[in-house]
Formats: sequence, structure tokens, C-alpha cells
Amino acid sequence: MPSDAVLYQGAALCLTYPDDGFRARLPLLREAAPQLREFVDHAALTPPGELAAHYVQVFDLETRYGLYLSRWHGGGTRGRGMSLVRFEELYRAHELEFTGEEPPDYLPAVLEFTARTGNLGLLSEYRGALDRLRARLADLGTQYASVLDAVCATLPRPERQEWEKTDV
Repeated sequence: MPSDAVLYQGAALCLTYPDDGFRARLPLLREAAPQLREFVDHAALTPPGELAAHYVQVFDLETRYGLYLSRWHGGGTRGRGMSLVRFEELYRAHELEFTGEEPPDYLPAVLEFTARTGNLGLLSEYRGALDRLRARLADLGTQYASVLDAVCATLPRPERQEWEKTDV
């Protein structure tokens, strides 16, 4: 398990819909993952309905801030389909079965996978996409950017060609 496993698990929680269970975990998350305190403190002080509406506005209604990693690589529907199969195969290779409601390239699922297995491959491969998403969230002025800041700080810098790949 990587030394940043708690951070990755915490980031996965921060990037999911803020339901009642999310709110109940904030105090523990604040102590366990200090790198996420900026977002956790913001979430704790924001009224639940306002935080939920903001999440929907950012991640559900606007594809410019998508949490589906394979969409950041372009290649159309066929390429994305092949990427999703690859994600599932990687999960199975680590004896994990993906059973979420979201596709296997959903960033919170990838973060949880990384936390459980220590395999940084997917996060490293999509580092350029994470940087682009982080920049867009920062430009939007949302606290979700600080979650991506914390995750990206643990990853190696992407190679130049990653930055040049198709943008969503």
C-alpha cells in the first residue's frame, strides 16, 4: 500500500456526491488526510444543499469538468470503450471486481483502486488529464481544485506528449 493511500482514499470520498454519509466522515477525513483540509473545512462550513447543488453543477451538468478519465484522452467512443475494458482488466488483475454504478474510469474509483493496491499506473498515465481538470476547476474557483492539487502533488510530472493529447 502506498504511503499516500489515505490521501487517495480521502480524495475519492471528496470527489463523490456529498450525501449524509460524506458529511459524517468529514471530521475523520480532516484528521487522517491533512492535505485535504482546505476542501474538508470548506465542505464542513457549506450548507448541505448548497454543497450538493455545487457538486451537480460542476460534475454532473458540465462535461468540461468530467471525472471520467478515458474521456480526457480523445479517440472517440471506440477508444473509450477499449480504455474501459483495460480499466476493468487491471482491477481484476489485482483481484478486485468493479461493481460501482459509475464506469470504471470514474476518478473516485481509480483513487480507491490506487489506495487499495498501491498501483499508481492509472493515475500516472492520466496525470496530464488530472492537471488539465485541476486547472479548469481552479479557473472555475471551486474548492474541488484543492483535492486535485493534493493528488497531483504525489505523482510524477507527465511527459510532454501527455499534455498535447486531445482535450475535452
